[in-house]
Amino acid sequence: MARRLLAMGNSAAGGDDEATRRAVLGVLGGGADVVFRALERPDDLDRALAEHPDREPVVLGGDGTLHRVVAALLARGELERRPVGLIPVGTGNDLARTLGIPLDPEEAARVVLDGTPRPLDLLVEDPPGENGRAGDAAGGSGGIVINAVHVGVGAEASRRATPLKPVLRRAAYAAGALLAGVRSKGWRLRVRVDGELVADGRRRVLMVGVGNGASIGGGTPLAPEARPDDGLADVIVSYAVSPWGRLAYGVLLRLGRHPERDDVATFRGRAVVVEGEPVPANADGELFPPAPRRSWTLRPAAWRIVAPRS
Repeated sequence: MARRLLAMGNSAAGGDDEATRRAVLGVLGGGADVVFRALERPDDLDRALAEHPDREPVVLGGDGTLHRVVAALLARGELERRPVGLIPVGTGNDLARTLGIPLDPEEAARVVLDGTPRPLDLLVEDPPGENGRAGDAAGGSGGIVINAVHVGVGAEASRRATPLKPVLRRAAYAAGALLAGVRSKGWRLRVRVDGELVADGRRRVLMVGVGNGASIGGGTPLAPEARPDDGLADVIVSYAVSPWGRLAYGVLLRLGRHPERDDVATFRGRAVVVEGEPVPANADGELFPPAPRRSWTLRPAAWRIVAPRS
């Protein structure tokens, strides 16, 4: 019996044009029974999943669209039984880069047909009151992170990059980082990893990154050693708040060498808490407003994505 697939796409994704969509659906249709649903309104995703409960979801989009599909499957209690395919036609496509999923849409469609479901970890944001301390309602929300979340200058850079994406594409991230880096003076934050206080709030923090996957912003290696299936999150805390420190940190971040700096500390764990001055966050490319507290707990092998067999 042919596999039954539910392809879903958002025309707002960077490379999800009509020609690309037709080509992808042509490849998928050559090896499976596939239907397509456009995600144009807020309730389209839940409706598509409910109408086709026996089909494997296939995402035509980037990390943001994949994030929303995984979150919806988790809310429906279907995450463990419905593996997800990915055609990376977003702007950054960072999880696809980490997993070796081809960035060419038609090649990625062949992986959906011929690949194997790979278990991946999932970061889940703790609701208020979890993880040892009552939180503000604007903090923990029960959201998820499939690839990476970062608070501080990286989130501010993403905010500034958003209006530039239609014109600059991936270069928008570099432009946003430049604008944010020039102005940011950091935040006073306390950071705990598995209950251990690793930043006490006395020094200003430029950025805290929590990586399940390795990169953000279309290939910037935030957590170069991170693996999305090893049961641990990689945590990066940067204190590079001086003007020259910010510049040097930004350059080395692009090269994946920022952990070498004396004002950068790295940790690994399953539970991460960031609290202190209200700070913006970016989870899988989705921006969140400043909040005084956020915390995440890693769930090992919580979902499956169809990845290359190698």
